[in-house]
Amino acid sequence: MEITELIRKHSGERNFSFELLPPLKGNGTESLFSTINRLGEYSPLYVNITTHHSEYVYQPLPNGQFLRQRVRRRPGTIAIAAAIQNRYQIPVVPHVICSGTTIENIEYELLDLQFLGISNLLLLRGDKAKDDRVFKATPDGHTHTTDLIRQVNRFNEGVFADGTPIRHPGTRFDYGVACYPEKHEEAPNLEMDLQYLKMKQDLGAKYAVTQLFYDNRKYFNFVEQARSMGITIPIIPGLKPLAKLSQLTVVPKTFHCDLPQELAAEVVKCKTDEDARCLGVEWTLAQCEELYAHGVQNIHFYTVSATDSVVEIVSRLKK
Repeated sequence: MEITELIRKHSGERNFSFELLPPLKGNGTESLFSTINRLGEYSPLYVNITTHHSEYVYQPLPNGQFLRQRVRRRPGTIAIAAAIQNRYQIPVVPHVICSGTTIENIEYELLDLQFLGISNLLLLRGDKAKDDRVFKATPDGHTHTTDLIRQVNRFNEGVFADGTPIRHPGTRFDYGVACYPEKHEEAPNLEMDLQYLKMKQDLGAKYAVTQLFYDNRKYFNFVEQARSMGITIPIIPGLKPLAKLSQLTVVPKTFHCDLPQELAAEVVKCKTDEDARCLGVEWTLAQCEELYAHGVQNIHFYTVSATDSVVEIVSRLKK
């Protein structure tokens, strides 16, 4: 079932979804399944699984120099998605990204997902490499999410990237995209950022999930401006509760979002990480209550470093 159909089917309820990271290379799935076990109790509509392609790392050599190598730290997105879907019967939405991969490898990902019966995707450009000032496409890869969307569209139409017909086209993919209430860091302004979102919608995106935010007014204004530009797809708010004192400065820098002065002033008063976590729970809970009251049908939670907080928030929302 498409994600938008799931949301419509459960309209009127306090629905939520959440995002997971595949475990680091060499680690097991115990922590990941523990998170699903805890949140699964509250009937999430679906689970997102992030994708992390290879990145450059520098290995020290005996002569004092460094060897630059590409390493994939979090493999297994497709396998994890299949395991979750089979084990929990929860719809899964793996991320498919441009960063660090080629058009050919994306095609193999689509084939694998189709074989596994996974038909919902989130299509993203992905982050730029740590050492790059701007995003650089992998040779024979995509530069923009819109290029990736066009590849998926051609695949849905029964055509491989090289133009070869697919003899037995399988189930079509449905997909969502990302959006940014406080604009993407590389966009010159919010209006141009929204123009790209409109382009993604026109190409076939069924919904959009926002980058995290802490001021609901930013979300409401963003949705209003999007609607005025002809963007009609659902815009699902993405939230991540503050969980540590250090996040007062780390979160705005990493995710390019502002903390409201009221929240920042309260974080400064916190003495411990537990104080900050409790504040983060109460703030995000208030955000959720306001969003649901304004007719939002699904809230998406980013669980990284905040699983305990998300579990507490969801348990209180579902009472």
